[in-house]
Amino acid sequence: MSPLQHYESFLIHNSSTIATIESSLRSLTWFLPGRFKDAELASEALSATLNVLSLYHDTIIGRRLAQAPKFKPLIPPSLNSRYTRGWMDKDRMYKWIARTLEMIKFLELVIEMSLRRKLGQKGRWRGVLTLEVVKAILRLIVLRITRRPLVSPPLPERDFDPANLPPLESELFPLTPVATPHSPMLMPEHLKNNHISLDAPNPLLTETPINRSASPVENFLLPKALSPSSLKPPTSLMRPLSTPKDWLSETAYILRPLIYVIALGNASGSSPLIISLFLDFASRYLRRTPPPSSILERSEYARRDRDLLWYFFRGQIWTSYTRPKLDSFVNKTASAPLLGLISAFVKDWIPLIDDYYYYTAT
Repeated sequence: MSPLQHYESFLIHNSSTIATIESSLRSLTWFLPGRFKDAELASEALSATLNVLSLYHDTIIGRRLAQAPKFKPLIPPSLNSRYTRGWMDKDRMYKWIARTLEMIKFLELVIEMSLRRKLGQKGRWRGVLTLEVVKAILRLIVLRITRRPLVSPPLPERDFDPANLPPLESELFPLTPVATPHSPMLMPEHLKNNHISLDAPNPLLTETPINRSASPVENFLLPKALSPSSLKPPTSLMRPLSTPKDWLSETAYILRPLIYVIALGNASGSSPLIISLFLDFASRYLRRTPPPSSILERSEYARRDRDLLWYFFRGQIWTSYTRPKLDSFVNKTASAPLLGLISAFVKDWIPLIDDYYYYTAT
C-alpha cells in the first residue's frame, strides 16, 4: 500500500478527529491579526491551507462514498449537496470548474495580500481584476452547463461522518487463514459454542425487551415521510431558466462583482457602490419567484438577500456610517472587563477591511 493510500485510510477511520483539529486551527486564525508583523498574512495563509486540505479530504470521502452506493447516511444529505453531487456525477466539466471556483475562493485573499506587499496597490488591483474575470468566465460556463441559477457552494458539503461508512468487500471478507502442518488446527466457529456453559446468559434464551417509545407516533413517522424534493432527481431540484428575464437576472448577478471592481479602479466617491447596488437590486427585481416546492432555489435567493448586508462594510457606507459606529464602540468598551476583549478583536480587524477588497467581497 502506497503512502497516499495509507493517508486516505487514516483519514476515513479518523475523520472526526481530523475535522476537530481543522476546526480548532480555523478558529485560531480569527485571533491572529494584529498580534505580530504580517500576522494577517499568516492567518489567511493558514486558513487557506486548511480549506484546501479540507477540499482534498472531501474529494477522498466522495470517492469512498462512490464505492458504497447502498450506503444510506443516518441524516439525509442537504438539498445543496444532492444537487451539486448530481451535477458532478453528470458533467465532468462542471466538477472541475466547481473545484476551481472553490480553490480561488480559498486563495483569493492570500493572493491579494501577497500582491500588495510585492507589487503595491496597482499590482494588487490588477490581480483582483484578473481573479474576478476568471471567476466570471467560470460562472458563466457553469450557467451554460446547468441552465439553472448558480448555487453556493458549488460543491457538496461534508454532511456525515465518513467513519460510519460500511467497510469495503475487501475489508469485510479478508482471506481466511489456512492451517499448515506446523500450526495448530483452527476450530470452526460453530464448534466454539460447545465450550460455553449453559448457565451463562444465552441471547437465544433471553427475552428481548420491547422498545416502546414514549413519543407520539407522528414524531416517528414525520421524519420518514417523503417530500416532493426527495422524489426528484438531484439535477431537477432547481428549475431551468426559461425566460429572457431569468437569464438577464442571473447574468447580472454573475457580472456584478467584476463590474464593481472595474468601477473601483476607474471611478471615485460613491459611484462604484451605487453601480454595484443597482446591479444587485436589478438582479433581485428581475429574478423569478420560485414556488414553495422549490426549496433549494428559495434558500439560494434568501442567501443572496442576506449577502446584501455586506454593503455596510463597503465604500461610502463603511467610511461614513459603519466604521464610525465601530470606532465609537471600541473607544467606549476598551476598558470594560469582558467587552474589552471584543473591542480589541474589532479594532484589529477594522484596518483589514480598509486595506483589502476580499475581506468583504461576495
